Amino acid sequence: MTYLSKLVSGDGREIRNKSELRYDEAAGDSPRGQSHPKEKARIGIIEPRLLIVAGAFALAFGYAGCKLAQQALFGIDLPKSAYAAQIGLSRRAEIVDRNGDLLATNMKVQSLYIQPNLTKVLYPRQSSEKLARIFPEIDAERVVDSVKKGKFDWLKRILVEEQVDLVNEIGDPGLLLGTREARVYPSGELAAHVLGGTAFGEEHTFAAEIIGTAGVEKYFDRRLREQVNVPLELSLDLRAQWIVQQELKSGVGLFGAKSGGAVLMDVHSGEIISLDSQPGFDPNHRSSYSLLQKSGKSPLFSHSTQRVSELGSVFKVFTLAQALELGEVNPETIVDNRPYKVSIKVIKDKYQNSNGDMITVRRATVKSANPVTARLAKMIGPERQKEFLGKLGLLDPVRVELPEARISKPLYPRGKWSDLSSATIAYGHGISVTILNLAKAYAILANGGYSIEPTILKKAAGNELGERIVSKATSDAVLSILRDVVREGTATEANVSGYSVGGKTGTGNKPVKGYYAKNKVISTFASVFPTERPRYVLIVVLDEPEIKLQYEARRTAGWTAAPVAAAMIKRLAPVLGIAPRFESSASGA
Repeated sequence: MTYLSKLVSGDGREIRNKSELRYDEAAGDSPRGQSHPKEKARIGIIEPRLLIVAGAFALAFGYAGCKLAQQALFGIDLPKSAYAAQIGLSRRAEIVDRNGDLLATNMKVQSLYIQPNLTKVLYPRQSSEKLARIFPEIDAERVVDSVKKGKFDWLKRILVEEQVDLVNEIGDPGLLLGTREARVYPSGELAAHVLGGTAFGEEHTFAAEIIGTAGVEKYFDRRLREQVNVPLELSLDLRAQWIVQQELKSGVGLFGAKSGGAVLMDVHSGEIISLDSQPGFDPNHRSSYSLLQKSGKSPLFSHSTQRVSELGSVFKVFTLAQALELGEVNPETIVDNRPYKVSIKVIKDKYQNSNGDMITVRRATVKSANPVTARLAKMIGPERQKEFLGKLGLLDPVRVELPEARISKPLYPRGKWSDLSSATIAYGHGISVTILNLAKAYAILANGGYSIEPTILKKAAGNELGERIVSKATSDAVLSILRDVVREGTATEANVSGYSVGGKTGTGNKPVKGYYAKNKVISTFASVFPTERPRYVLIVVLDEPEIKLQYEARRTAGWTAAPVAAAMIKRLAPVLGIAPRFESSASGA
């Protein structure tokens, strides 16, 4: 007999159905002598009260259940408008290469946190120790301390699916998970110094602000936030980037170099097709690397965009080009190559015996003769030399869309240059630049003489020509001499059959504690290919390379940077759509 039935019958008799109730009504029988109308009124009052109470319980339990589910799925509750606003923080456009291949995107991940004041951590000690075994970077004692203080604490900001499963296996309801988006770089180290990286800014358990911290992620931060449905197209070619990275890494290892850098650039558009620095890093884990950028020891430091160095004899090409442009000499002009005294310094040719006392301008460049270059600088004069180097972009930071490059200032004597400064700068000493500076200057000489501005963005077809810096005749003469440097000069190791590579080597002694180190060099090879119809300039730099051949240590660029560039060009040319053209024997191939 139900409670409601007893309550209605009054005398404990069970009213089984409505027919029994009707029978009592007909007999005029009413419990405890009460009249039938009053009994009906009593039932009518009690039933709504019970329904109200039952409904209230149902609503309370339903609300509590919904809140628990919401907290488990989304973390801390916020007003709907705030939730929508914060979700927008994590939205960010994809970054792709020139062919549409993905370089950076967003991915749904989980964050791990505790919030003891809302959700109790049942087993603080055991759970924290299990977490520390899964994630060594988590401090178990810190977790226990946060639980004791009832303090909110991020334990890990990004978890992948397998890690989420491991956390769930711990079985502690106080270990909370929140869904958010994180920046992901599918190719890992590839193009890391171009992409830069991101970090979390404003954070919530269900969403986090993604902000650019370096590279294009920082430079285009606003554009990536605001135009989330339009991918940012870079000038990079992922295939070329892979080749350059692999060969540079191999070269650094083979020659025992401390570091290396490489830039591949279109000489007509200024588009950077590849840019790499070794050692590299994975932008997916950028926060785990040390920021020792000033010392250049961190993988985050870019040896292609941030480092300024004396690059040596690669500068002789600029002295040659200006002397040709001014009409002071032509390639076949004979110039004195004997030791040349400027102020207190005597400039000598390391290979005086083989080069002779009087040689042509062409041969002086091919064999990298210092006295001839210093004499050409004297003909030009310090003021005109400085002006010309400025037009080539060697005296100012390169204004490419990379924050690190735009603050890397070349180093050179300020004010009026002396004759000695002019002479040494003519062959690449006393002036320090980035290899991006060098790439820009070589591209100008190779593209017919027009000024360009390097860019990391893909350009539309049909590039506008910039200011003319040198004539087409000067450009052609320089390219011819650069080709001879590779065929018969200091860069024969860079000769790649079928692709008419031209270039110039440079070996600069490293300054250490105010003095030039005898056995530590920066070796550079600046190349253009193909020289008959130039399309690309490739710069390769190695820091302190050395290889022993026949018990003799070889450090010069001809033995180190040049063969690394050759290995790159051999693989790059087919990818870049350059068909091989084999020179006839008459041309000296």
